[in-house]
Amino acid sequence: MTAPIDVTKNVFAAFGAADVDTIVQWLHRDVRIEFYGPEVIPYAGTYNGLQQARGFFETVLSSVDIHQFDPEAFICEGDKVVVTGHLRPTARSTGKTIESDFVHVITVADEKWLLFRDFMNTVEAANAFSS
Repeated sequence: MTAPIDVTKNVFAAFGAADVDTIVQWLHRDVRIEFYGPEVIPYAGTYNGLQQARGFFETVLSSVDIHQFDPEAFICEGDKVVVTGHLRPTARSTGKTIESDFVHVITVADEKWLLFRDFMNTVEAANAFSS
């Protein structure tokens, strides 16, 4: 059995490798992704199910160049994993940098991500995507 923290580390490794196919393999068929922020951020919104989740990750990876994505702590309690860290991507549409700490809150069910919520400095992201 794959522990929730290991499932999460596998998704993070696949994200770092820009491997959407592997990410999707670690997502529950009923996955829900919540990325908070204004519409100017191309991937902000709520995504339900595998197809929409795939679209979320494809949009993130096609919208930014990731220069730094460093998880600093993985905290696991039962089926919940909280990841804290720091990121520094550049918005491809504007060339502006986003620099922010982040907190990801993940719920794992059946050895797959069921719920993923992203918290970061969305003001930084909105500014980076604004002309």
